Amino acid sequence: MGFDKRKLQILKAIIDDYIISAEPVGSRTIAKKYAVGLSSATIRNEMSDLEEMGYLEQPHTSAGRIPSDKAYRLYVDQLMNHDVISLVEAEGIKKIYQQRTAELEDIVVQTAKLLSAMTNYTSVVIGPKMSKVLIKSIQLVLVDERHVLMVVVTSAGVMKDLLLDLPKGINRDYLSRVSNMFTDLFRNKTFSEVDLAFVPQIQKEMARQKDFFDKMIDILSDSSSSKEHKDLHLEGATNIFNFPEYYDLLKAKEFLRLIEDKGKLYDFLSGIDNAGVSVVIGGENSFETMKGYSFVTASYKLGGKVLGSIAIIGPTRMEYSRAVSTIDYVCRNLSDYLARMFDR
Repeated sequence: MGFDKRKLQILKAIIDDYIISAEPVGSRTIAKKYAVGLSSATIRNEMSDLEEMGYLEQPHTSAGRIPSDKAYRLYVDQLMNHDVISLVEAEGIKKIYQQRTAELEDIVVQTAKLLSAMTNYTSVVIGPKMSKVLIKSIQLVLVDERHVLMVVVTSAGVMKDLLLDLPKGINRDYLSRVSNMFTDLFRNKTFSEVDLAFVPQIQKEMARQKDFFDKMIDILSDSSSSKEHKDLHLEGATNIFNFPEYYDLLKAKEFLRLIEDKGKLYDFLSGIDNAGVSVVIGGENSFETMKGYSFVTASYKLGGKVLGSIAIIGPTRMEYSRAVSTIDYVCRNLSDYLARMFDR
């Protein structure tokens, strides 16, 4: 049993209707609301075939049918109409990314809020993967006679939370010289490329202040990766409860558990290095707790390197066309913003 134009037309009508209504769809609904030019009896027969093929399911309490994950996949890949961002929405998005800030975290948070507001779904934005951002400069600033602040400026903004104990006998001039030396060595390198073992010109300095230099390298190589999971920004957590399928208390609790597990969300989204937009539907999700939801995801970049990921989470009965067009436009504007911000 294969697809023909009529089956595709009926399946698209069923999915379109179910996305809007959240009610199982019957043959009479399709015959009355959609110009398919077929009788209810003919539509019923086609729906029966589609169910047998795995594209429709029948809830126990209804005579109508609902789409399966398999149907949504076909819909996203071949059948859905592609939504276009309105001029007003496009201008609103561009306005967000016309500002300038030294901290990428600010724009990441605004991106999450923007996506949630525009789609009415839950949005997640992962801040820059610190293993992939580029070091722009490293400065050692004397705080007091016992402490020095290590300020690392990167292509993703500024890290300022790196406090070191100051060894005896070190003055401002020495700190300035080390700052310039480290900046020259590691400018435009990633954190994963920081390795002093292959830099013979500073071996003598390392021998004199081994503990101090070791601590600097530990901070550069370890601290960024250890905090990555914290750079996950979630907005619109309660939006899912606007959809009737989540009025059920058990389903609501399941969703809250999902979004509270930020480590798992981070692991899932940080694995996305795709070009363009990806849609992961229901049972296609690798984690069991995510199989009741769909994710529309994209990666934002700087200088051709993926910095982080953004996602929209919703029910499998998602307005996929709207979600895809919105996240694509936002992601492209975010990447353009980063290129301007860091002159790449």
